[in-house]
Amino acid sequence: MKNSILFIVFVSFSSILLGQVYEIGVSIGGSNYVGDIGRTNYIYPNKLAGAALFKYNYNPRIALRGTYSYLPIKGNDVDADTDFKQNRGLNFKNTIHELAVGMEYNFYEFDMNSNDKTWTPYILVELAAFNYKSAQSEPQPREYFYTSKTSYAVPIGVGFKSKLYGALAFSVEAKFRYTFVDDLDYSTPKIPSLDFGGTGNDWYMFTGFSLIYTFGRPACYTEGL
Repeated sequence: MKNSILFIVFVSFSSILLGQVYEIGVSIGGSNYVGDIGRTNYIYPNKLAGAALFKYNYNPRIALRGTYSYLPIKGNDVDADTDFKQNRGLNFKNTIHELAVGMEYNFYEFDMNSNDKTWTPYILVELAAFNYKSAQSEPQPREYFYTSKTSYAVPIGVGFKSKLYGALAFSVEAKFRYTFVDDLDYSTPKIPSLDFGGTGNDWYMFTGFSLIYTFGRPACYTEGL
C-alpha cells in the first residue's frame, strides 16, 4: 500500500512537471533611477541595461519567473527641473545587480501552441534582492570609501508579450522597483558632504525588449489545439 501511494505521488508530480511549458529569455533596454539627484521621471531610460529570465508557466494566465538584472544607474542635477538642484550640481553613477522572483499575470490566456491565444498584456509582481555600492567614509575631502551593500526591493511591472515565430516570443516591459534604502546615490548622514538625502527612499527602473524561447512538452491544456 505504501509503495502504491509513493508511485501515485511520483507519477502525479512527474506529470505536472512534464506538463508545463518553460521559457528562457534575454532582455535589453535602459535603466534609470529616481531619488535625490537629477530628474524625477519614472520612465526615462538613460543607461544601457540587460537581464536574463526563466519562466514556469503554471497555467495560461499565470507564470512564475526568476530574473537576474544588470542595471547601471546615474543621476545629474544638470538635468533636473528645479533651480535648487541645478545650482547644487551633484552627480553620481552606480551599478545594481538584482535577483528577483515573482508572478506574471496575463490579462488574456497565453498559449504558444494555440492559434488564437498568442498575445496578451500582463502585470508583474516580484520580490528582489539587489547589490550596489554604498559610501562609508571620507578619508580625504571629496574622496570616498565605498563598500558593497545588499538590500531588498519590491518590483512591479507592466508589459505586453506575443508569439513571434515557432517557439520564439517577444515582450516589451517596464518594471519599477521600490527600495527600502535612500543611498543608491551615495546619500548618507554619516558623511557631511553627502548628507543631502530627502525623506523618501530611492526607486530604480528598467524599460526594455525581451526575446523569449519556449521549450518543454506542451501542457495538457494545449493538447488537441
